[in-house]
Amino acid sequence: MADEIVELNDGTDNLIIIGIQRRGVQLADRIARLIEEREGVSLRRGALDITLYRDDLQTVGPRPVVGPTNIPWDMDGARVVIVDDVLYTGRTVRAALDELADFGRPARIGLAVLVDRGGRELPIHADVVGKRVDLGSDQRVDVLVTELDGRDAVIIVPKSAPWGATTPVSDSPAARAAGDTST
Repeated sequence: MADEIVELNDGTDNLIIIGIQRRGVQLADRIARLIEEREGVSLRRGALDITLYRDDLQTVGPRPVVGPTNIPWDMDGARVVIVDDVLYTGRTVRAALDELADFGRPARIGLAVLVDRGGRELPIHADVVGKRVDLGSDQRVDVLVTELDGRDAVIIVPKSAPWGATTPVSDSPAARAAGDTST
């Protein structure tokens, strides 16, 4: 994914890598470190918390948990890559685009996701995808990262399972395609 991002942006000049809270931030940091090691550069990085930009905020409850947004530089004319763990309906990305507009006008915004599970409700697509899987509406993808969860894993579980459940839908083709690491 790191190599694809560099290629997509014709190098690293004026490149900013921004992760969407929560796990997109950790993935963005990993991608940025790989690019920095391979290209011998230092990249600007940031974090977006899109909670207050969600179109379903009223369903979250009276006290939504809001994390930090950290974009301490001017984004005008920059090439920005938003990083998230799972792309599903596209609504999280729409909220991220709305929030980014508050920080300036980048020359280009790209999207990199670890898992694209299909099921879009909005016309949004990722430019860089780690893995595409086809899931039923009764399934969900959970991405775990060592920094927050103590291990790295991509798990396909029933939608009704508690988040981060360790019992995957391991016999499904989608679980095998995602390289389920939890069993």
